[in-house]
Amino acid sequence: MKLLPSATLAACTILAAGCGGGSRQDAHEAKGRFEMKVLSASFPSKQAIARPAQLEVRVRNTGTHTVPNVAITVDSFNYTATTPELAANKRPVWAIEQGPGVPARSPVESQEVSTPGGAQTAYVNTWALGPLAAGATQTFLWKVVPVKPGRHTVSFAIAAGLSGRATAVLHSGGAVHGHFTVNIAPAPPTQHVDPKTGKLVSGAFPTVP
Repeated sequence: MKLLPSATLAACTILAAGCGGGSRQDAHEAKGRFEMKVLSASFPSKQAIARPAQLEVRVRNTGTHTVPNVAITVDSFNYTATTPELAANKRPVWAIEQGPGVPARSPVESQEVSTPGGAQTAYVNTWALGPLAAGATQTFLWKVVPVKPGRHTVSFAIAAGLSGRATAVLHSGGAVHGHFTVNIAPAPPTQHVDPKTGKLVSGAFPTVP
């Protein structure tokens, strides 16, 4: 994981997924700058199509006040396709099997429409886990499956709220963000079960002469 210069993620601003009437979403959000930092961030740099992977980001409130709503925006789980006449040009690089937060219990047996994970928000590629007390740590975890081979960059930005009134900053005053560079192979590596140990090992199953 690499931390980015302050200006790099200017385009990673949290955007609303839709517009509508009603009261302002920032009506009760505290305004200010909240000191935070990324304790750790991991995402395998080498992946393969159809092989599950996990992206994890741990953040800490290093300030003296409670963060109103710790949130993270992740860029590049999807890409923009250029094929003409597509109904939607957004296509996944990774299929999200589960996002951050505890999955909600479905009241009836049904097909999931949205990705499981209680931290979803009405904002594009943004997840929020609520208030974060001074000195406390929160973990964002995604379970994903790569579906598009190639070299990809995934950027993330931490926020202290969803409206822009509460800003997350480093001790130095810079933005709290980073990125991963990931290479996705077009096919999973060959593996087989070792009959002697029962363990999964690399390589094709040895043929009998």
